[in-house]
Amino acid sequence: MVIKVFLASSSGSTAIKKKQQDVVGFLEALKVDYTQLDIACNEENRMWMRQNVPVEKKPANGIPLPPQIFNEESYCGDYETFFDAKEDNMVYDFLRLPPPPGSKEAEQASKALIVENGTHAEETNAEKSLDESRAREEEGEGQEEEDLQSQEEEELRQLEEEEEAEVQEEEEAE
Repeated sequence: MVIKVFLASSSGSTAIKKKQQDVVGFLEALKVDYTQLDIACNEENRMWMRQNVPVEKKPANGIPLPPQIFNEESYCGDYETFFDAKEDNMVYDFLRLPPPPGSKEAEQASKALIVENGTHAEETNAEKSLDESRAREEEGEGQEEEDLQSQEEEELRQLEEEEEAEVQEEEEAE
């Protein structure tokens, strides 16, 4: 499966150029096999891209802007959906490619599969219990910090009152 990235080599828009560079750079970093298809110099590429972006994914004016990403003939998305997938560590899912073993995405897929199949449910429950107990501990630590802060504020208020009382006594003594 080859990923197709539709780009405009001679775009006047800096934003489009940056988005294109971001997509291509990220795919290269992941060592994903992809092909760049230029819509600025090749009318066939432009027409194919426009015809194959789903209607519900096209902007209001009906003309999708690059970069647009496909897996062979299957539409993956535009820059915004690519960016969201990147932020969520779900790029391989977005590209409809199997994640490489050991990647965060592969681990997430494995956990989702385990939960879906019901296998190792006790491990998932144990992890959930552990997470919940950690959250309670952190919450308790947060409460302790609040209590300490309240205590310090009360002590500071008492010191100020005592100083005020001393000043008043000195003024009365004069």
